[in-house]
Amino acid sequence: MNIGQVAKDTGVSAKMIRYYETVGLLNTVQRTEAGYRTYAENDVQTLHFIRRARDLGFSVAEIQELLALWRDKNRASEDVKRLTQQHIDDLEKKARSLQEMANTLRHLVCHCHGDERPECPIIQKLASK
Repeated sequence: MNIGQVAKDTGVSAKMIRYYETVGLLNTVQRTEAGYRTYAENDVQTLHFIRRARDLGFSVAEIQELLALWRDKNRASEDVKRLTQQHIDDLEKKARSLQEMANTLRHLVCHCHGDERPECPIIQKLASK
């Protein structure tokens, strides 16, 4: 399969496929004599795995770990669970932080007159130390 076909099949752009190869998430693929990449079924499965992991917000480093665990048939599921639980904890922390930001902005919007006057608590908050 060429890179265009793989991109279409996996939903991963050709640019990202090349990036994943560069950073080591995807093993170096075979090349034709003309230098074109050719992908085996295993490469396509790996890209599907990477795509699903990215869709769930895992970082490149976390995906590297998950791929190593996926490829290791003697892995302990507790290692996968630990990594995933850490990711959940990180996501929940980010969600709390985003909620706090939204609450702060909501408060500022409620106190802004939103009229032709120049006074604005939003601008004042952004400008304060």
